[in-house]
Amino acid sequence: MYALQYPLVLPADYDMGIVRDRVARLGARLDDWDGLGVKAYLVRERGVHGSPVNEYAPFYLWNGPAGMNSFLWGGPFQGIVDDFGRPEVHQWTGLAYEEGAAGAAAAVTAVRDVRPVPEGVPLAGLMEEAVTATRRLAAASGAVLAAAAVDAWRWELVHFSLWDSGSPAATGDVYEVLHVSQPERDRLPRGRQW
Repeated sequence: MYALQYPLVLPADYDMGIVRDRVARLGARLDDWDGLGVKAYLVRERGVHGSPVNEYAPFYLWNGPAGMNSFLWGGPFQGIVDDFGRPEVHQWTGLAYEEGAAGAAAAVTAVRDVRPVPEGVPLAGLMEEAVTATRRLAAASGAVLAAAAVDAWRWELVHFSLWDSGSPAATGDVYEVLHVSQPERDRLPRGRQW
């Protein structure tokens, strides 16, 4: 599993209706994309859920690099580049994935928690803690799914979860979910990924 996100921080006075309209028009384009486990179309609005910014930040869980690369180098990502400029694309290698206690529910909220991997700690133990935290998140009431991944270049760990209400049982940046494409969600490998 691979996780990917390209956060687009927008001006404070940006009309977020433009992003909402874009997702309403184009969101279904990835509903059958080969290799895509889940794409959550996410927004944060300044002042909502404590957000200091307006942001459009889709989050992806890929089953492998082929679908991800096809999207980035020969697919709809060019539309993002054309409309917003070329964003920094964050990529993480999967550590764990779990279906949530409310797995069949529609996702309303997402939480993304990105933290640095601390120096001087045994990496195996820290990664096992991430797997355990993913299981715990997925078991919480209202959890649709939970995942953990790591970027060994930036040495950062990300926990990502989708929730069926506006009151998630997770900490981190809280996003509103506008649409979820999940053509191969059932193929995402469960549990620990090594």
